[in-house]
Amino acid sequence: MVPIAHLWMPIVLSAVLVFVGSSIIHMVLRYHRTDIKPTADEEALRQTVKKQNLSPGQYMIPWCPPEQMKAPEMIKKREEGPIALLTVFPSGRVGMGPQLTQWFVYSLVISIFVAYLTGRVVPPGHPYLVVFRVAGTAAFLGYSGAIAIQSIWWGLRWSTAIKNCIDGLIYALLTAGSFGWLWPH
Repeated sequence: MVPIAHLWMPIVLSAVLVFVGSSIIHMVLRYHRTDIKPTADEEALRQTVKKQNLSPGQYMIPWCPPEQMKAPEMIKKREEGPIALLTVFPSGRVGMGPQLTQWFVYSLVISIFVAYLTGRVVPPGHPYLVVFRVAGTAAFLGYSGAIAIQSIWWGLRWSTAIKNCIDGLIYALLTAGSFGWLWPH
């Protein structure tokens, strides 16, 4: 067993590598450009949504409580469409600072869980590939384990979910490499 306190270097290094790797994926490779589509008349939709004066959050169109899902008027609305999930962000200047900070903290949290699990399963001195396999599996589950839920329940296109899983695999490989390299001997 390896105490989590002895794994602070791979925890921090893996979070930094994931942060840098995700920046490269999104700013250089840019294969996520097609994940979100524009609407045919953005200005008309923007003005319609603006008139609703919605607070930040997620909204479903058409919305109804679960007990009314089989009501004839609800069935008709769903058949006529559109069916949409709308996410409203706070208005104001666009800045990535808060999201980037949250992403780095999230990567640290995943690395802490990877350290906890790997430290319980792999004793000190085990070969790189043993550490890599355990840490990589745990990291992949952390970064990609719930992505399919977004497609199953919330309408995320499967092509986007697959790209996000590929990202998660890359993040898992970076995490696994960090733990394998810095594993105590």
